[in-house]
Amino acid sequence: MYLSETRRTDAQANPGADDAAAPPPGRTATTRVLAGNVVALGMVSLLTDVSSEMVTAILPLYLFYQLSLNPAQFGLLDGLYTGATAVLRLVGGHVADRFRSRKLVAGAGYGLSAVVKLGYLAAGRSVPLIGLMIGLDRTGKGLRTAPRDAMISLSAPPEAQGRAFGLHRAMDTAGALMGPLVAFGVVAAVGSAYDAVFVVSFCVALLGVLVLVLFVREPGGPARERPKVSLRDTVTLLRDRPYRRVLVAMVPLSIATVSDSFLYLVVQRGAGLDAGWLPLLPVAVSAAYLLAAVPFGRLADRVGRSTVVIGGYAALLACYALLLLPQGPVVLVAVLVLRGLSYAATDGVVSALAGPLLPEERRATGLAVVQTGQALGAMAASWAFGVLWTAQGSRAAVTVMAAGLCLALAVAVPLLRKARA
Repeated sequence: MYLSETRRTDAQANPGADDAAAPPPGRTATTRVLAGNVVALGMVSLLTDVSSEMVTAILPLYLFYQLSLNPAQFGLLDGLYTGATAVLRLVGGHVADRFRSRKLVAGAGYGLSAVVKLGYLAAGRSVPLIGLMIGLDRTGKGLRTAPRDAMISLSAPPEAQGRAFGLHRAMDTAGALMGPLVAFGVVAAVGSAYDAVFVVSFCVALLGVLVLVLFVREPGGPARERPKVSLRDTVTLLRDRPYRRVLVAMVPLSIATVSDSFLYLVVQRGAGLDAGWLPLLPVAVSAAYLLAAVPFGRLADRVGRSTVVIGGYAALLACYALLLLPQGPVVLVAVLVLRGLSYAATDGVVSALAGPLLPEERRATGLAVVQTGQALGAMAASWAFGVLWTAQGSRAAVTVMAAGLCLALAVAVPLLRKARA
């Protein structure tokens, strides 16, 4: 069964079908989000994240230790990885809405990211070519993210948005948890021959594209039945005050967020871990995210999505505070767990918060605008953190980011509370 439309839309299309379409006893609209498009898209993301996190797990090790990049150079590439192609999120969202083909645009993004994994083989030890591949990989992510989240939002009833995104992010994070383990296993088996990691990563990503093609359906009915969207219509989204509050709140929060790659390097160096263990640090983050994604999604539907988002950034602030303490085993685990809990409370919940504020025909575009703001903020954060680390050391860089997050929360909390959904 596919969740192409909510029960309300079905009832409008066929007023006499309420009884026939009603779920059997014990099966509610909440349980319906656990089937169809949400699960199919979750499986696509699971496979894609296995592929992506295999590469993400080894990139700090490869760039920092084998190619001997300094923190400022690493921050430049990491910023490119997270935000340089952020504008393509807007392109992906608008094209998906304009031509009413969210699945096609998402598929193009997934396909590009898959092919790029082979591009890393051609890049070799060339830092500019590696930067190009990183940019193309993020281009694929930029194209697919908003159309994918729009399909999830449109495939679940409004009252279960948090649970739908929680389920998707849990499956996505299961892939993120497996990716570093697979990469660690491949590196352990073949040594520092990273080419093998890229080849395995490509194969897994290709499988994710096949799942998308075969099992995901375009929500909202046939394209010809839905109104076309113009660029002028898109600009009018910013006139909606609740939506605008979410957008304005998320940008400063993203600017004050240390990227995962830098977080793992700070933890690894502070705890005195051997560099070979670096690919395993994301596993603890992913495990905490996986366990909390669905419960936090349910909590967001119950107590308010803005409240859960605020709590997620409070957890991130606690993570920064722990980074400033001596890095024993307990502190190390606490830092990684808090980062995972922060993801669980913010990643999908932000989309669940913003999605219902947007009309169906412009949902991909509206989500893309929020995600672009977040991506540009993350890019600026990576560049700033790399420069601060190079100039003053990692401890000073973390201190500055913690202070920045306090200021960002002071701006964001009142805005998000007024944008409750």
